[in-house]
Amino acid sequence: TINDETVELVQPYFEMEDYTLQHGQKVCGNVAGLLSWTKAMVVFYGVNREVLPLKANLAKQEGRLRIANAEKDKAQAELDEKQAEVDKVKAKFDAAMKEKMDLENDAETCKRKMEAASALIDGLSGEKVRWTQQSKEFKSQIKRLVGDILLCTGFLSYCGPFNQDFRNLLIKDLWETELRDHKIPFSEDLNLISMLVDQPTISEWNLQGLPGDPLSIQNGIIVTKASRYPLLVDPQTQGKAWVKNKEQDNELQVKSV
Repeated sequence: TINDETVELVQPYFEMEDYTLQHGQKVCGNVAGLLSWTKAMVVFYGVNREVLPLKANLAKQEGRLRIANAEKDKAQAELDEKQAEVDKVKAKFDAAMKEKMDLENDAETCKRKMEAASALIDGLSGEKVRWTQQSKEFKSQIKRLVGDILLCTGFLSYCGPFNQDFRNLLIKDLWETELRDHKIPFSEDLNLISMLVDQPTISEWNLQGLPGDPLSIQNGIIVTKASRYPLLVDPQTQGKAWVKNKEQDNELQVKSV
């Protein structure tokens, strides 16, 4: 029930010098309490007059806040719903993009295979002539194979003790003449070395110390392929060094006489 008029009526008393708690206590304790209470009520009124509008405004703003929160919750629900739809559409999009990439990769792989196949077909068509010629050459080689084998076996069996000139004499002048007389086909330009040993083996022999001239290669063939033990006449010890290097992994034992 305190109002501005009440505060105005008691205000003159607050301005009196003896209207203090100390003077009231001198008179009577109850008077001092009443004095203190009146001052407190005036102070309360002044504070409450400022607080009440704030409380009313607070209640108003809280009402607005509840409405705003409700609208926010509704908007959030709609947002979540739309986000779910977006996620679903994005998942479909990602799946479609992955399928597209897979199809593109498959198409690129198929394209490369087709190009490789086309190149292979073109290359094979160019090889047709060569294969035809080789097929004819193989048939001719098969016909000449008996005579070629006779020359190779004769070389391995009988040419070992002789020098290059006498080996050529045996093969070219004697044996090939006999083959012609008996009408046995053979290769006129037969290369005994390429017939009896391949190039990688020759390269390995060279690394082991065997000289690369045809006579030395022929001697290496006789040593490795003849059925009888070879007797090496080796004044320069090249053959000895080669045999040692060649057979060192086979625990070759060398004895001096």
